[in-house]
Amino acid sequence: MTLAPRLETDRLILRPPVADDFEGWAAFMADAESAAFLGGVQDRAVAWRGLATMAGSWALLGFGMFSVIEKATGAWVGRVGPWRPEGWPGAEVGWGIAADRGGRGYATEAAAAAMDWAFDVLGWQKVIHCIDPRNAPSQGVARKLGSTKVGHEPSLAGFGTAVDIYGQTRDDWRTRHAAQGG
Repeated sequence: MTLAPRLETDRLILRPPVADDFEGWAAFMADAESAAFLGGVQDRAVAWRGLATMAGSWALLGFGMFSVIEKATGAWVGRVGPWRPEGWPGAEVGWGIAADRGGRGYATEAAAAAMDWAFDVLGWQKVIHCIDPRNAPSQGVARKLGSTKVGHEPSLAGFGTAVDIYGQTRDDWRTRHAAQGG
């Protein structure tokens, strides 16, 4: 039996979601600013199904978005990581950080750790990020990670909205990290 991964950065812990994450997850999805580009505000019942879907991805595929835990407080602050549902345009590393934790670099820090894991452990050769064209902060995260716009989907499967697709290859990621001393 494989142990669930636990990734750590300087400020964050990334681990698969558990039932105790529900209050943070539900608050995140109930917040209009946090949920604006993730399908919109959800009530608790719909948020529960979203958390269960992510836990199910871990059970079925061995990966899914991680719950992001702030080391300093132990608080659930978001979800970040590998995601590839049916009909998706590719293997994604996505992110969503609670609005009250925005502007601290958590999305970039957590996504970089998740990309390392996706490339090193899952063996992915390319990652994408599906970003609403109006979501300038997420576009900035993608660029900080070294991703560039590689496409556009007029109606993302099951999501009902247009997205720009940013991405990069494993080789590009590794080359960039080596140049930065990583």
